[in-house]
Amino acid sequence: MFAAVDLGSNSFRLHIGRHEGDAIRVVKSARDPIRLAAGLDSKGNLSKDAMQKAIDCLARFKTVLDAYPIDAVRVVATNTIRIAKNAAELLPAAEAAIGHPIDVISGEEEGRLIYLGVSNAIAIPGERRLVLDIGGGSTEVILGRGHEIVRVESFSIGTVRHSSSFFPDGMMTEEAFDAAVLSARSQFEDAAPPYQPQHWRSAYGSSGTIRAISDAIAKNSLGDGRITQSSLETLKQHCIQTGQISHLQLSGIKPERVAMVVGGLAILIGLMQEFNIEVLNPIEAGLRMGVMWDLYLRSTKRDRRELAVHNVVERFHTDTARANRVADMVRSLYTQLKPSSDIYARHLYWSALLHEVGMVVSQTGYHKHGAYMIENADMAGFTTREQTVMSALILSQKGNLRKISAILADLDFAKAVLALRLSVTFMHSRVELDYADIRLKMKNKIELEIKQDWVTLHPTVAYWLQKEIEHWKEVGIEFQVRANI
Repeated sequence: MFAAVDLGSNSFRLHIGRHEGDAIRVVKSARDPIRLAAGLDSKGNLSKDAMQKAIDCLARFKTVLDAYPIDAVRVVATNTIRIAKNAAELLPAAEAAIGHPIDVISGEEEGRLIYLGVSNAIAIPGERRLVLDIGGGSTEVILGRGHEIVRVESFSIGTVRHSSSFFPDGMMTEEAFDAAVLSARSQFEDAAPPYQPQHWRSAYGSSGTIRAISDAIAKNSLGDGRITQSSLETLKQHCIQTGQISHLQLSGIKPERVAMVVGGLAILIGLMQEFNIEVLNPIEAGLRMGVMWDLYLRSTKRDRRELAVHNVVERFHTDTARANRVADMVRSLYTQLKPSSDIYARHLYWSALLHEVGMVVSQTGYHKHGAYMIENADMAGFTTREQTVMSALILSQKGNLRKISAILADLDFAKAVLALRLSVTFMHSRVELDYADIRLKMKNKIELEIKQDWVTLHPTVAYWLQKEIEHWKEVGIEFQVRANI
């Protein structure tokens, strides 16, 4: 069983699902329309009230999660927490409330997870498809073929701000709608060429907003019952004739969702016009289902992050022999150091594979270039937090340790840094490492025992180890080296 918690800009949602055959069947859902994006002030900070609502909701979700024998849980945060300037103030309390770490994912990663959910719900192998998802704070557009993603983009336009910007007083006029649609089109027009109909066979809408619009059209006999440009125009005119959002009653849409649907309608009209979509098919799959499929794939050793790392290695022409050598050494050394958990193990291994990617920019300071590249790269499957950890490890591989001194207080992270630095040192010194030749410990101090003849066989080792002793001393950690094995 897997659980996905989606901290959206409009609603927080939870799915618990069981993998059965070729599908994941949802056994429990929960939703709380807390309207988080509405809690952002003019400076981009979440209000105290908005943060408390989020924390209270997550505490309730924890009660639901605790009632099921779940194998893996993932909590993802999207646009509003992504852009909130004081998100760091919310996250620790939110994580304590839900009892799990919260992954703040990029818009592109959100799009990939949405597509993963959609592609596994559609039993048409190899179909060329376009997927749209209009959320409370952002809109994702994904082009794919079967399970493969061809292109993904995230746009900073969502139902919450669009509704408040163009219908602030609740009045739905022709002029307000025209301005809202024109604004939406301006967001998408530059990106439109790759998403034209010649590049796909079917178009799908995965978000709750799109499904709500579909229900409004079908259940209120608007147009031909499908999501087409004509039926959207009919729904728009129905809204205009009603005049006031508070007076708008549509079968299939809960009253509290009406305002968001109006903003979403303007965005969807703009999308379909710019991308020349004739018919959009609503589908009951998206981000939460994608998160659960991602958890399932990880459990079966088909982790998309592995592929992303190898794609980066290939893209930047990294020397794979050197990268693999460091990665093999780092795995062995980190095991010797006996970390209290495996929280950094995989990220350390991936960082070792990526440690020289910065050389594509320059061999001078390549660790700094590499750190920047990995922190800012578009890497499928990785969260912002994971890339930040890998960036810090890559930065730490050489030079002084003062640049990461604040995070060395985490002993497991410090052990990861030590393992990577020694592995890079041994690789540069051309040490053919026999793991029986080395003993490594790190508690209150670092203790390294090496084979007596290492210094004779590899003269530069003594120099580099002396530099290591000095670097660790600068951050208050004693490093002892003994050649007596």
